[in-house]
Amino acid sequence: MQADSGGEAIADINVTPMVDLYLVLLLIFIIMTSAGIQGVKVNLPKGSSAPSMGGPKTQAVTVNNEGAIFLNTLPVTLPELEQKLGEAKSANPDTPVVVRGDSATQYQGVMDVLDVIGRVGMEKVGLATQKRQ
Repeated sequence: MQADSGGEAIADINVTPMVDLYLVLLLIFIIMTSAGIQGVKVNLPKGSSAPSMGGPKTQAVTVNNEGAIFLNTLPVTLPELEQKLGEAKSANPDTPVVVRGDSATQYQGVMDVLDVIGRVGMEKVGLATQKRQ
């Protein structure tokens, strides 16, 4: 403790060494944690190439350049699409849907399909795209 000119004691604690210690311990912890994750290299067994039957079947909705709608390669109208997606959702609520639209198709056709999917209540929806070359 130090005394000021008035005679009162001033408590002065230097926390810099304590902060330095905590930072060093944190650094050691990070290094040791990342070193332990690497694991051992093993030759993993090969799985079956057949699709598993346990998961839900993905429903593919395609809108071609003429505006025709297909559900898994079968041509459908919007009311038929809504009915069939409703049946798929009632069979398995987690059924994923992939929407594929031709690049030359009208945007409204894809929006109509997305509207039907929203009315049915499908939650797992993806839009298929192609990687730029």
